[in-house]
Amino acid sequence: MNARTEFADDDVLHEHLATNRYYDRVLKSSAVKILPGEYFVTRQEMVLVTVLGSCISACIRDREKGIGGMNHFMLPEGGEDKGGSARYGGFAMEVLVNHLLKMGARRSQLEAKIFGGGAVMSSLTSSQVGERNASFAIEYLRTEGIPIAASDLLDVYPRKLYYFPVSGRVLMKKLIHVQNDTLAKRESEYARRLKQKPISGDVELFV
Repeated sequence: MNARTEFADDDVLHEHLATNRYYDRVLKSSAVKILPGEYFVTRQEMVLVTVLGSCISACIRDREKGIGGMNHFMLPEGGEDKGGSARYGGFAMEVLVNHLLKMGARRSQLEAKIFGGGAVMSSLTSSQVGERNASFAIEYLRTEGIPIAASDLLDVYPRKLYYFPVSGRVLMKKLIHVQNDTLAKRESEYARRLKQKPISGDVELFV
């Protein structure tokens, strides 16, 4: 767990970048949707969006330069895959921090906001994936000396998250009355693929 590792190959940084861009008509902003195993970094005025169950998203930015990004990981650590995988917290945090630094962010000015880790899937409750993810994120940031400016972790509800990297603003909605099982299906499918593949500021609540 060492975010000081520098990736010499830009392909490693770009391999896991989110590609789902769109225009959010409600927020009147360019947006990027972050799926499990993805991340995004920007210095532009835009919003990064994700939906979390047991997964964790870390929103990290240089609070002076306004360079920021978000990741989305499902498991804290695992495997000895030397190529790395953003599905795991260790790699997801490293690739996010290193990309921020590569874009000119300064480690001394970084701050984090972390979300997720909800016990929303019965199939993962017994393994306490959400709790392990939350503990990992907190410990990682503590070890790296990155202060946590805000957090909303654990509980039993999914969350929808909007992060504005330039300002550090966060809009978060707890999905207490979910009308469909899209999130459960997405995380179940993601968990199934993980098992199959060998893997060597303030928060504004809205309704």
